[in-house]
Amino acid sequence: MIKVLFFDFWGTLVENGVWSPIKQVKTILGIKDPFSEYVVKMEKAMMTRSFSSLREAFQALCVEFNVSCTEENLDLLVGMWNKSWMLAKPYEEVVEVLQQLTQDYTLVLVSNTDCFSINSVLEKYALKQYFEKIVFSCEIGKIKTDEDFFPTVLRELQVSPEECLMVGDSLQSDIEPAERVGMHAVLVDRKNSREHGHKISSLRELEKKIGELQ
Repeated sequence: MIKVLFFDFWGTLVENGVWSPIKQVKTILGIKDPFSEYVVKMEKAMMTRSFSSLREAFQALCVEFNVSCTEENLDLLVGMWNKSWMLAKPYEEVVEVLQQLTQDYTLVLVSNTDCFSINSVLEKYALKQYFEKIVFSCEIGKIKTDEDFFPTVLRELQVSPEECLMVGDSLQSDIEPAERVGMHAVLVDRKNSREHGHKISSLRELEKKIGELQ
C-alpha cells in the first residue's frame, strides 16, 4: 500500500521562469557532451554543495567541463539563472492537489537543486508546509541518480520502497532511479511527449493513478 509520495520540484511542482535553464547553460558554455551525460555531470558539479555565490557555482561548472568561462558568459549565466527562479511559479493545480494529498499521505520533496533558488520559491508560495521531509542535493551532497540517494531517504523515513511513489517530470533523474530501488513511479508529462507505463499530464490525475497502482 502506498503511504509516502515523493515529489520532484522543478518542472513537476514549479515551472521555471525561463525555458530549460539547464539546457541554456549547455548552450551558453558550448558544452558538447550528450545531454544525458551532461546533465548528471552538471548537477554533480553545481548542485551537490554550497557556494558563496552563483558566480562561483558556474565557475566550478566550467572547471568540471574544462571550458572557458568568460566574464561575459558568467554574466549571462547568472542573469538567466536568477531570472528563472525569480519568475518561477507553481503549476496552477499544485496547491490544491498538495492540500488534498496531505490528508491521506506523507509528502516528501526531493530535488536536485543549487543552494540559491529553491528556498526562495518555497517561501514565496508557502509550499514547505505540505512536506513532512525535504531533501536537497546541495545539502546532502548527492543527486537522485546516485545509487544511495533514495535508499538513504527511505531508511530515514523507515518505509519500504513498495510503500513509496515518486512523482517527477524526468525519466532519467526521477523515474528510473526510483524504480531501480523498487519504488512506484509516475511521470508528469504535461506535453504528452514521452512514453512511460504510468504517466499523467496534470497532478489532478495523480490520485486516480495511485488507485490504479495499489
